Amino acid sequence: MTWETLDNIDGWRWVATIAIWLITLLLSVVVGSWVVPWVLRRASEGDLPWARYQPPVDPQALEPDEGAAGSVPRNEPSGEGSEPPTGTMNPAAVDILRGGAWLGLLERLAITGALLAGYPYGIAVVVAIKGLGRYAELRDQPIASERFVVGTLASLIWSVAMGLLGLVVINTLVL
Repeated sequence: MTWETLDNIDGWRWVATIAIWLITLLLSVVVGSWVVPWVLRRASEGDLPWARYQPPVDPQALEPDEGAAGSVPRNEPSGEGSEPPTGTMNPAAVDILRGGAWLGLLERLAITGALLAGYPYGIAVVVAIKGLGRYAELRDQPIASERFVVGTLASLIWSVAMGLLGLVVINTLVL
C-alpha cells in the first residue's frame, strides 16, 4: 500500500483501513509481548530439541566408578559450586538490559507502523537506533548480548510478520 492508493479510497474504506491499522498494531505489540519472552525462555534451554549438541567424550576425563558398570566423568560441577545460569534468562543479563520490554514494545510498534505506512526502510532505522542505544551496555557486559540478539530478532520477525499481514488484509479487503 502506498500513499497514492489512499487518494483513491473513500468513506467506509478509510474507516476500514484505519481499523485494520489499529488491530495490526495492537496484535504486533500485545501478542509480541508474549511471543518474545516465550522465545527467550526456549533459547535459554539450549540447543533445538531436534539438533542437540553432544560434546565428544574425552577418554582421559573418565575414571572407573566402584561398584558400577562403566565410567563417570571427573570434575563434574554439582550443587552450590556450579556456574551461574547462562543463556537468555540469566538474571545478570535481565538486570543489565532493564527496560527491554518497553524498548521491544516500541520497536514492534515502529516496525509494524513503518511497514503499514509503506516505508520499509524504517526497519533499518529502528534496528540502528536500538543497537546504538545498547552498544555501551553490550560492550561492557557481554553476558547480555545473547539475550539482546535473540530478543531483538524475535521481536523483529514478529513485527514484520504482523505488518505484512496487515498489508495483505488491507490490499485484499479494502483496495
